[in-house]
Amino acid sequence: MGDSKVETISRLAQWRIDNFSPCSYKKSDPFKVGLWNWHLSIEKNRYMYIRLFPEPSRVSKEQPPYAKFILRISNVGANRRLFISPGFALLSLFLHTLFVCVFHDRPLRTCDDFYWPVDSSFHGRFIIDVEFLDLRICPINSFLSPAGGKYKYYSSLITCFLNPLVVKTQGGETVSIWPMDGAIQSMSTQTTLRCLARMLDEGLHADVTIKTAEGTLRAHKAVLSASSPVFESMFHHNLKEKESSTIHIDDMSLESCTALLNYLYGTINQEDFWKHRLPLLGAANKYDIVDLKDACEESLLEDINSQNVLERLQEAWLYQLTKLKKGCMTYLFDFGKIYDVREEINNFFRQADRELMLDMFQEVLTVWKPV
Repeated sequence: MGDSKVETISRLAQWRIDNFSPCSYKKSDPFKVGLWNWHLSIEKNRYMYIRLFPEPSRVSKEQPPYAKFILRISNVGANRRLFISPGFALLSLFLHTLFVCVFHDRPLRTCDDFYWPVDSSFHGRFIIDVEFLDLRICPINSFLSPAGGKYKYYSSLITCFLNPLVVKTQGGETVSIWPMDGAIQSMSTQTTLRCLARMLDEGLHADVTIKTAEGTLRAHKAVLSASSPVFESMFHHNLKEKESSTIHIDDMSLESCTALLNYLYGTINQEDFWKHRLPLLGAANKYDIVDLKDACEESLLEDINSQNVLERLQEAWLYQLTKLKKGCMTYLFDFGKIYDVREEINNFFRQADRELMLDMFQEVLTVWKPV
């Protein structure tokens, strides 16, 4: 069994057969390319049949490979003959009946799903090469499920990280495991975020002090300036913040200001963002941090209810949040929830801006116009 080992380098796998007799069968040891362990096998009857298939495993079951490769077989010796599989072997190898590739109008499940009959007799030693040009997967948790006689396709967020060239299948899309632009960029981003987190947590080369009503924080002028044109202007012009290297943020608590810095340094978690949405929205508006303002608006849209809709409407008016304002109006008037806040509405009208009240009245006329 000494000639069952397959040597690999990069995307090339090479199997050297030292002795292969007529009417015999040989299977290689598993070899790793991409995410999977693979096998080659040869069988000689009237033709020589060469097969390529992934080793059964959890990986090959959950993420079966779509493979594009060139398969070659050649004699070893001075008079070396070379045979290449017709065209590029485009196939999809599956261990699950629900994945279907358009290159073959049927699912491929076993070692019989791809085979190449070679109409030639090889005697003595020969070499089988497999050069993988591309390996693709359906995103994990992507599957076909029957629903009302049709099939629905579900895909995960893996496509956010792979920057793939896309191939359509009957089930949806496949993504290449090898274009590394997205993966390298993701790795680089994670490294940068770790560095920024350390800079903030340990105060590495911090050059500005932020004073809140409850305490002080240390930060970096460059990070603040890159995130906010208002901060940039403070340090660019001859203002007191530039001379003293101190920013006074008296309208935020120490905890909320920490959440703001965590956002600017890319280290905020969802729980803290959710908890401090309203003060973060105020800071985003004050310091012209557009992406944070948009994120807060989207978040506030997600949990409008009868207890907070009037407060959200006031915030939307104050910070000119068109989508949030529309969402609150729709909740109150289109869905008739204005009746759920009858006790609060009088106090709201006493404090609300006159133009906001006019907008609400116009919304009433639009929704309740005679049919």
